[in-house]
Amino acid sequence: LLSWLVVTAVLLAWWAVTEFGIVPAHALAAPIDVIRAGIEATTSGELPAAIGASLTRVAIGSFFGVITGLVLGVLAGLSVVGQAVVDRPIQMLRIIPFNALVPLFILFLGIGEPMKIIVVAYAVAIPLYINTFAGIRDVDRKLVEVAAVYRIPRIVIAVQVLLRGALPSVLTGLRFSLGVAWIALVTVEVVNAGAGLGFMLNQAQQFARTEIVLLVV
Repeated sequence: LLSWLVVTAVLLAWWAVTEFGIVPAHALAAPIDVIRAGIEATTSGELPAAIGASLTRVAIGSFFGVITGLVLGVLAGLSVVGQAVVDRPIQMLRIIPFNALVPLFILFLGIGEPMKIIVVAYAVAIPLYINTFAGIRDVDRKLVEVAAVYRIPRIVIAVQVLLRGALPSVLTGLRFSLGVAWIALVTVEVVNAGAGLGFMLNQAQQFARTEIVLLVV
């Protein structure tokens, strides 16, 4: 209940600062203006089209990013050779903000849909790899030793002990990665996109439509 009271207080504060002119309308739209803009954008079809375009890019990019992050994480986590080949380069890439690489992606791939999808996939794959690799390596070694004592095949140990033990970390990485996917999406949709939530956000910012900005956010 307390958490909902805090949210309600924030909404009431938002209404108050706009209703009494504490914050000018061009800087912060009132809640009723945002609701009105949402109704208009929905009935005109603009908002559903933007959501559909953005969801398509996020879904495709996330699919490839999840597959890549999981495969590389499992490869590096289960194999010493895989770790030697994969881990160091990805750890180096991890500290580089993905949006700093967008200009390079544009130079290599142009400004079409493939570039947008690959940026989303890249942004998803890195944190998922980190969590998958760490989850596998953090599994209690005693569990592996017990399984080896009972002469359980190595493939069964990998699947039933290591991968299952790493599952909480993998799911945490997945949740984080899907959040990052939307950040990457907004970053790339302001680059020559004709539809999408990022495109709506960019257009609204240019015309100082703060109610549309808040609606998209």
